[in-house]
Order: sequence, then structure tokens, then C-alpha cells
Amino acid sequence: MFSESVIKELEEVRVKYPDSRSALLPALYIAQSEYGWLSPEAMQAVSSALNIPPAIVKGVSTFYAMFKHKPMGRHLIQLCTNISCMILGAETLLDLLKKRYGIEEGGTTSDERFSLIIMECIGGCDVAPVMLVDNDYYGNLNEEIIVEILEKYK
Repeated sequence: MFSESVIKELEEVRVKYPDSRSALLPALYIAQSEYGWLSPEAMQAVSSALNIPPAIVKGVSTFYAMFKHKPMGRHLIQLCTNISCMILGAETLLDLLKKRYGIEEGGTTSDERFSLIIMECIGGCDVAPVMLVDNDYYGNLNEEIIVEILEKYK
């Protein structure tokens, strides 16, 4: 199921930790990086690679918001809507994303370019409103800036 490079990465991660359970979070991250989400087959492969019961793998993967359990767009937009971001315009940005890109919270655009997740806090109150696109962090957003940023992600 995994490519040879992912299998090698999983083996390298496993030996860095005193026991296989300690390697579970990085292993899940590696698996998700391969496919963009954690399918049941990917979680089973992690379970087998680390010799951890599938229920533990699923429990850990569903506990953390960073793991996705359905296919996502090519780029993941995570928009903060916590108090600082909301006061400074996150609601307007969310409306823009819905209208301009036709994307709803938890959804994916029809061209599968973007998926949108609303985050409770990204930790950027000093530069609110903020968002992540994939692993790229953006702050001091407004409607014009967010459109410029998203045009870079094809």
C-alpha cells in the first residue's frame, strides 16, 4: 500500500523511539502525507508497520484535528475563527471563501483545489485574522490579501 520511500520513513521513525507506540504520531503524519488523508487502509498499514492494535491507531488518529479521515483538496485552508480573528474579520473572510470558491466548512471545492477547515485557534492573535494553507502561515488577512494568497495555489 505504501511506497518504498514511506516504508523506509516508517522504519526510520520506529527506531528513533523506545517503543512503537511512541512512534505513532509521526507514523500517522507520514501516512497522511503520502495520500493527503488517513484511509482505513492507511491506518491498517500503520498498525501493521508499528505492530499496534488498529483500535489504538484509529483512536489516536481521530483524537487529533491534524489528521484527516476523508479525501481532501490539493490544498488545505485552515481559517481561524477564534475571538481575535472573528473580531478582526474572519467571518467576512469565511463568507468570501464560500461565495468566491463555493466551499463550505469541512468541504472541498468542485475542482478539488481546496478543502476548508475552520480552526478554533491557530495561535496568531497578534496578527489576526490568520489562516494556514497547507503548512504555510498567513496573518493580517483581508479579502484582497486572501484572494492574492490563494491564487498562488494551483
